[in-house]
Parts: sequence; C-alpha cells; structure tokens
Amino acid sequence: MTNPFSIPSIVDPAVAVPTVTASTPIALGKKYHYVRLSVRSKLGRDTTKEVVRHPGAVVIVPILPDGRIVLIKVYRLTVQRWLYECCAGTIERPSTPQGTFLEGEDPALCAARELIEETGYQAGHLVPIRTYLTTPGLTDELMHAFLATDLKHVGQKLEEDEHILVEAIEPDRVLRMIDEGQIVDAKSMLAILLAHRQGRLSAKSTSKV
Repeated sequence: MTNPFSIPSIVDPAVAVPTVTASTPIALGKKYHYVRLSVRSKLGRDTTKEVVRHPGAVVIVPILPDGRIVLIKVYRLTVQRWLYECCAGTIERPSTPQGTFLEGEDPALCAARELIEETGYQAGHLVPIRTYLTTPGLTDELMHAFLATDLKHVGQKLEEDEHILVEAIEPDRVLRMIDEGQIVDAKSMLAILLAHRQGRLSAKSTSKV
C-alpha cells in the first residue's frame, strides 16, 4: 500500500520551510493527542500551531459475492446525525508522555477486526487500496483503505452502548449516493471512489468520479 510519506518531494528540497523547534502536549486523550508546536518561519519568526496527533486508522470497502457494497449507518455525535459510512477504526498504538505514537498494530489486522465488529462479516481476502492523509492541515492521521472480499457472516461484535446498522447496496446506487450527497463521509467516499477507479467494483454505470 502506497505511503504518502514515501512519495518523492513535489518541491525542490532547497526551498526553505518552517522548522518545528518544540512540541508540547496540551491534552493526551484515550486515542488522540492535542499538541502545540513551536515553529520558526523561514523568515526567522517564532509562532505556534496546534495539531492533533493520530495513531492512524483504517477504512474498509466490503464487497459481497453478488457485488453489493456493505455500508454501515452510524450516529455521529460530532455532527448529531446518522451517516452512511464504510466501516472503519483506529489503529492501536502506544504513545509516549510527550504525545508521540510508537509502532503498533498492523493496519490489515485492524481492518479485519473492525470489519467483524461493525458489520459482522469476516473477510477471506483484504486487498490494500491506498493510504492517504485525511486532514493534513489539522492532523497527521494516516488512513489505510482496504477492499474486503470473500465475506462470511459471523455476527457483529459491538460494544454494549454501540448501535450500528448494516446495509448492503448495489455499487451503482452507492456511486449515485455519493454524487447526490447522501454519502458525505470523506474517508468513505474516497475509499469507494478509489476502488471504483481501480476497477474493483462491479458497477455498470459510468457515474462521475
């Protein structure tokens, strides 16, 4: 799976960039860390920038034998509404007291676990689609997208207070839902559209990408 940090620089390395001189934890959460960076600009001015350190995440596009895509419907408190999404989850990684994440769970293992927990399906095969940054202006979250096939239903494994609805939808309709704004979750849209562009969906239409 392509890592965006391994791609050659798109700008001449000689071009001056801001330098991080210090990193100070503001709040260390259960999953994410809020950090203040001390930054020196290319002109020598000192400033600060607050960022969210993230352990990384996975998103999975599960495909049934008949070609339908397994989506979930989940209530998101941040926006206080139900959303259509692909199943996803946060990679388990330990961190230092300074808010730096260390090596941890393999993304493929995380994807396999989250797929079962949220949809109730176990994947016979997990194929990497792409790895991408979700919101680099705010966080260093790295999203690992996978395609899941050869699915076997084994039942959801949700937390007691977790409520996730599962719906299998034809690829053509899923693409229309993206075009029409019924699916607005960015990680899910990008994973589905990348899978479509790579010819991994059995959609018959030429829906806009």
